[in-house]
Amino acid sequence: MKLTKEQFLGYVDHSLLKPNLTLDEIRRGCEFAAEVGAKAVCISPHRLGIAREILSGTPVIIGTVAAFPSGAHMTEVKAFEARRCVEAGASEVDMVIDVGALLSGRDDMVRDDIRAVVEAADPAHVKVILETHYLTDEQIVRGAQLVSEAGAAFVKTATGFTPTGATPHNVALLRQGAAPLTKVKAAGGISTLADVIAVIEAGADRIGISRTQAILDEIEAQS
Repeated sequence: MKLTKEQFLGYVDHSLLKPNLTLDEIRRGCEFAAEVGAKAVCISPHRLGIAREILSGTPVIIGTVAAFPSGAHMTEVKAFEARRCVEAGASEVDMVIDVGALLSGRDDMVRDDIRAVVEAADPAHVKVILETHYLTDEQIVRGAQLVSEAGAAFVKTATGFTPTGATPHNVALLRQGAAPLTKVKAAGGISTLADVIAVIEAGADRIGISRTQAILDEIEAQS
């Protein structure tokens, strides 16, 4: 598989989630996303004002996160955060599941937690992070099924804050478990063009990545 720059950027959620990013770095990241034509940015909730200022009027989708990165928040707090993010200008919200509930076999808790955020964030799209590093293959498939049952738009591999995340194997498992209309976002550990191609071929519809410029440089070098 060979990707053009335009094709690659159509998958990219340019990640601006590192907690040590300065305000100037956030601003430059949003400007970069607009300049190159990334599909979206994914930015921390308290920086949505910067994203809205720079990206309003551009095709770049403004995305943010809720219950990030642990997912260990009360459901009502997750839902409140998601609603406030939408009010602050986000069109997409990436939430983290109750990982411990999934590990405990409490599918009802996982499903209800996701559904509450989906309802609170409406009409924004919700992407649900499973943190696949902690899960067995069976749990990854089951988690993806629960995401679809709860009505979320995407199921996502990882926050990027765990040792592993978007392997082609895990992406394929998400695609296997999710309903056909549920999209798959690969994030966590994607650092090269080869990584990007591998997760796309495994079924990813969107890619969360901070090394967007480095991948663009790789594509340029191959042309």
